[in-house]
Amino acid sequence: MFTVADMMTPKPHTLSRNSSLFDAKEMMQTLSIRHIPITDHNHHLLGLISQRDVLAAQDSNLKSVIASHSHSPLEALLEHCMNRNVFSVDSHAGLKEAALYMQKHQIGCLPVVENKQLVGIITNSDFVAIAITLLEMQDEVDPIEQEQDDIDILREL
Repeated sequence: MFTVADMMTPKPHTLSRNSSLFDAKEMMQTLSIRHIPITDHNHHLLGLISQRDVLAAQDSNLKSVIASHSHSPLEALLEHCMNRNVFSVDSHAGLKEAALYMQKHQIGCLPVVENKQLVGIITNSDFVAIAITLLEMQDEVDPIEQEQDDIDILREL
C-alpha cells in the first residue's frame, strides 16, 4: 500500500502567523505553490493560507480585518485571515484514503502532521502527477498488449 509519505512534499515552505498576506502572495508566486501552512516556532500547524485566500483579500473581502489592522488588504497579518480549521493527515495514512478525503471535502491539500508537528504536505497537484505517471505506464503497456493481439490474430489466419 502506498502511503502519504511516499508522495508528500517533505518540509514544505511555511510562514508564521506574523507574516502578511503580501508575504504569502510573494512566496506563492516565487515558488509556484498554492498553499502555505502557517506554523509556530516548534513547527506546530496553526493554520493554512491558500492562493484563493490571497485573491479574496485583493478583492477586499476582508474589509473588517483590513480596516482595523492595516491600510492595504495584503498588509493583513496571516494570524487574522488564515484558515484555522485545517484538515491534516498522518504520513502513514493510505494514499487512496487521503485522495478520497480531499475529494469528499473539496480541499486542495492536506498538511502532513506527526507528533503535532508539520512534516510535509500533499496537494491535488501531487495526485495529478500520480495520475499522469499511471497513464504513462498504461501507454507503455498498451502497445505491447496490442502487438500480442496482432500476433494472435495472424496465427489464427
